[in-house]
Amino acid sequence: MSAPANLFRLLNEFIVLLLGALLILIAATHTMGVPSRPSVLMILGVIFIFWAARSWARPAPKEAQMLTSVRAGSLAIVGVLLIAIPLLSLGRAGLLLGIAGAVLVVRGIIGGVLSIRRV
Repeated sequence: MSAPANLFRLLNEFIVLLLGALLILIAATHTMGVPSRPSVLMILGVIFIFWAARSWARPAPKEAQMLTSVRAGSLAIVGVLLIAIPLLSLGRAGLLLGIAGAVLVVRGIIGGVLSIRRV
């Protein structure tokens, strides 16, 4: 794979890591609330799960299969957590958002390491 493609992939994983850190920060400072229409979160969660299933179903080269599994798995976990936020009490929303952020941070670290290793 060419160097610009690997750099772009690494930048993408860094952005996911920063997004996860932002979610953890929002959950830790309690500056969020459940939206007035919780169906939006559920739809977003279903979209993430569909996106994960599509990623898993797409054929990938043998060397990129681990990276694809990490990406799809993190999307599926975050999708399930987004669906659970409106279903549980408001007190648990921060915890679920923090867990989703931690999943994205771990995905960014693992994805970055796997992207560098492929160079």
